[in-house]
Amino acid sequence: MVDADQTFVIVGGGLAGAKAAETLRAEGFSGRVILICDERDHPYERPPLSKGYLLGKAERDSVFVHEPAWYAQHDIELHLGQTVDRIDRAAKTVRFGDDGTLVRYDKLLLATGAEPRRLDIPGTDLAGVHHLRRLAHAERLKGVLAALGRDNGHLVIAGAGWIGLEVAAAARTYGAEVTVIEHGQTPLHSVLGPELGSVFAQLHEEHGVRFRFGVRLTEIVGQDGMVLAARTDDGEEHPAHDVLAAIGAAPRVGLAEAAGLELADRARGGGIVVDERLRTSDPDIYAAGDVAAFPHALFDTRLRVEHWANALNGGPAAARSMLGQDAVYDRVPYFFTDQYDLGMEYSGWAPPGSYDQVVIRGDAGKREFIAFWVKEGRVLAGMNVNVWDVTEPIQKLIRSAEPVDLDALADPHVPLESLA
Repeated sequence: MVDADQTFVIVGGGLAGAKAAETLRAEGFSGRVILICDERDHPYERPPLSKGYLLGKAERDSVFVHEPAWYAQHDIELHLGQTVDRIDRAAKTVRFGDDGTLVRYDKLLLATGAEPRRLDIPGTDLAGVHHLRRLAHAERLKGVLAALGRDNGHLVIAGAGWIGLEVAAAARTYGAEVTVIEHGQTPLHSVLGPELGSVFAQLHEEHGVRFRFGVRLTEIVGQDGMVLAARTDDGEEHPAHDVLAAIGAAPRVGLAEAAGLELADRARGGGIVVDERLRTSDPDIYAAGDVAAFPHALFDTRLRVEHWANALNGGPAAARSMLGQDAVYDRVPYFFTDQYDLGMEYSGWAPPGSYDQVVIRGDAGKREFIAFWVKEGRVLAGMNVNVWDVTEPIQKLIRSAEPVDLDALADPHVPLESLA
């Protein structure tokens, strides 16, 4: 058992950090656990911010990982609204940014997450330009969407990724007019490729969303500090009362970089390089969640995953590694979305260029199907749309890494469990 007088520090108060703290106590660690969060809200989960909470279907308190009293009850020293601006690896200390307080650590976990990428165009300082990453963003955007719906207002969204599409669905549910600007030719191209991106385009078009593919925003036009329109590089001007920048997120690696930790290539997603046990290039510093770039033997590459399940599972895996346990982190990536009447779960990793075909099981036209991304007969990823309780067999197929009968894979009458 780790000595009771040791101190474990966690920088980052999101889901990964909160679950790491929980796991340390659950595994019997009796030393100091210090959790430092740069937000004033208690640690919370992010999916509701663009789903249930944004739609008004979930209460604010439902987003929190633990009840506020839980931290004191489990002797977690929680510092809200605090930042860390320096790691001294030689002295094994972190420094608080507001008053310079130094805290010594025996083990340190970086769960600093990611931050929204910013639009680098004129007009982004206008009051009606929004991002969605934090609870405060969601609170503000929720009121904006409700007002747009009441007043028949226009929302322009830059980016047709998961956040952009989920907010588009919420905005249309409130009754707002929505235009999505996307430089690719389909939504979600970098994740689903053109074959399945078109499914989401059709879904949103049926609900009144207007897409403009193959163009980029060049300027947000305003007057008296308010948004009036959004211009694109094809010369068009789109009416807008508000604009959401949903062009992706960047890992928050500044603290790690300043400390001299090894970082992943930005062109390949960036992040903090960790090994299979989530240890960084410093053996006493770990990283988990959105910021960690970890090796995955199954996909023979280094992955950085910006999804809820990675934080949910990565935080506990890092905590067990900090305790000296043999905790290899090799989870199959998983994420989900809910848009209108479409529910979807995705397992695996199959970016465009990594697969040679997509196999459909079910009726894609009715949006009740499973799609499999396949290379040389092996399933790299699977996405179930309005088909449930199949994540386990899909992940088993992916983990098997063995060729499967593609006709059987496409046949809904053949149990998936029989193919792995």
